[in-house]
Amino acid sequence: MSKIKIKLVKSKIKTSKNQKLVLEALGLGKVNSVVEHEDNAVIAGMVEKVKHLVEVIK
Repeated sequence: MSKIKIKLVKSKIKTSKNQKLVLEALGLGKVNSVVEHEDNAVIAGMVEKVKHLVEVIK
């Protein structure tokens, strides 16, 4: 499978608890941090929940 890079571009301070948990599960902590994951349905669903906070780099 292909890999995607996910970058946190906005702060998670004023987000809901569920969104903070999704960001933690993705491995994103600080703003401008980048993680690499497999491109699958689970990761795509997680990114969809926090799409206003992250940027996907293919």
